[in-house]
Amino acid sequence: MREKIEPPPNESQTYSSGNSNGPPDLRLVHYNDVYHIDASSAEPVGGAARFITLMEHYRHAEQFQGQPELITFFSGDAFNPSLESSITKGTHMHPILNNIGTDAAALGNHDLDFGVRQFRYLASKCKFPWLGEDVPIGNCKRTHMLTSSNGIKIGLIGLGEREWLETINSLPPNLIYKSASETAKELVPKLREDGAEIVIAITHMREPNDNKLAEQTDGIIDIILGGHDHYYNHSVIKDTHVLRSGTDFKQLSYLEARRRPDGSKRWDVDIIRRDVTSAIPEHEPTVKLVEKLTSSLNATLQKPVGYTAAPLDARFRTVRLKESNIGNFVCDIMRHYYSGDCCIMASGTIRGDQVYVPGPLLMKDIMNCFPFEDPVVVIKASGKNIWLALENSVSQFPALEGRFPQVSNIEFSFDSSKPAGERIVSANIGGAPIDMEKKYVLVTRGYMGRGKDGYDSLLIESEGGECEEVVSEENGILISMMLRQYFLSLRVMGKWKNWGNAIHKHWDNVSSKVSTSHPHIAPLGPASPNTRTGKKNDKHGWDNWTPEKLRSRRASVGTREEESEAENESDDGEGEGDERRHLAEHEVEDLDKELQIMRRVVRKWSRVAGVHCRVGDELKEGSSRLTGPRRLLLVSRGGSSWLGSRA
Repeated sequence: MREKIEPPPNESQTYSSGNSNGPPDLRLVHYNDVYHIDASSAEPVGGAARFITLMEHYRHAEQFQGQPELITFFSGDAFNPSLESSITKGTHMHPILNNIGTDAAALGNHDLDFGVRQFRYLASKCKFPWLGEDVPIGNCKRTHMLTSSNGIKIGLIGLGEREWLETINSLPPNLIYKSASETAKELVPKLREDGAEIVIAITHMREPNDNKLAEQTDGIIDIILGGHDHYYNHSVIKDTHVLRSGTDFKQLSYLEARRRPDGSKRWDVDIIRRDVTSAIPEHEPTVKLVEKLTSSLNATLQKPVGYTAAPLDARFRTVRLKESNIGNFVCDIMRHYYSGDCCIMASGTIRGDQVYVPGPLLMKDIMNCFPFEDPVVVIKASGKNIWLALENSVSQFPALEGRFPQVSNIEFSFDSSKPAGERIVSANIGGAPIDMEKKYVLVTRGYMGRGKDGYDSLLIESEGGECEEVVSEENGILISMMLRQYFLSLRVMGKWKNWGNAIHKHWDNVSSKVSTSHPHIAPLGPASPNTRTGKKNDKHGWDNWTPEKLRSRRASVGTREEESEAENESDDGEGEGDERRHLAEHEVEDLDKELQIMRRVVRKWSRVAGVHCRVGDELKEGSSRLTGPRRLLLVSRGGSSWLGSRA
């Protein structure tokens, strides 16, 4: 016998049209743009477990008995971006979407962040159809017909906007886009001919484009359920309801639709907005599922994603005062990924505060060093605005401010003895002096495009600034995900099985350009996984803390050559090899904890003793070609400083 479900608190009706008497003919739930399955700390806290509690209420509560069964629609963006998806490539999300009881979904731009083949794989795990563009992507359907429990035929179309299609590098080159309105005018009459009594467009477009769709289709669509925007809103345009339902499991919309009694074949709709607050109890089976999904992430964090032949200096005292090879490396990848003219990244983006020694780079190294979830964005900024951004970046020097820049394809000098705002002496982009009137394609962080850390000159037009938005935060990808894909692109054997042709071609182009400043080298040979001697305390002897031994111990977890669908599936059985791997993973985890303690102690001691530390494991003579930057351009003379980065 099903446990009685109490009504959720704080239910609020946002809209009612016409007749609300009697039971509804259709009951619907809509949600869009979900990224994190865990609850947040601020209200509404969201989280998949509380969200499914609400779904259970609307599906099974006593007050809905005898009424039509609930039908649930999702408007895209689930498989990325989040720190979790940087690790799982989106595989942690399809069990949640299925358990919600989703009946149909629209393709979102971030669902393609790992390429069309990976989306096709993830969609195959979903128990519902995905709807896509006029030329379907990843086996998406153009239209779909649902029949409700009481026999009503619901015609569905899925639509997206040209703006986000143009920002995705993994799409087939022969893709043809037709306008949403043109597509709707073609598809809706066919659905009506096939018996659709109500037509719903599930879209992933900005609200102005959804409004334009309603305006240009003259009421042939009954309801537009939108996504892409991360806020809640409802409007009625030419008798078409246009609705978007928040984001990230923090909101949903419950709709009741009733046929109008006037014989017009139109519908009256009541809409209830629900905020997923902490007052809603968590659904216990989902709590356990979330724990299972997130616990599997920890093992992946211990996996090497690549190797570095040079010490990567991510210390605050480096990245916030001068050029850094890790800053050069990441900025070059950002710039070439989006084919920008230049890149500026605030050094506060780099949070590692350590030197990553030559050897394996673990997934958790990338996540810890680049933890922020504001994506990379692309803007068109005038030379004057970029000059002002550089002025801001050095305005607090020599304080260890996060606004200090790491750059790509920019060289500039500044004099720190001058007043803030007047410090830049000269600046070049692409080897030529900055043209104050020219519009440059600048790659940066969304954080800076919103004017944070004093970067007012990079404000985009929608935020009140002067810069034109090319790739928005909604369409950009995370730095952590970009880095992982970069390392995947360098692999020769054991490549990720779902690495499609389009994404492969794009990353081949990016990595070849990045390699001009950061050469790729063949590994010297596989590290032996048997680095342990079997003696309990050997690993704590001083001989095991040499740079070479540390690298060997960190590499003992293996290179994980099978980067394929095995990564996308949970393995219920473990063999002897799995046990050895888990032992190695735990040893690496223990080693990193010990290193963190040592760093904190040495950092505090050196500060108290007035001793300055430097990198202790420099490359040998003749190996400097392996480092990221070609030269160090920060010099101090009598209060003046010069900073630059390679072209």
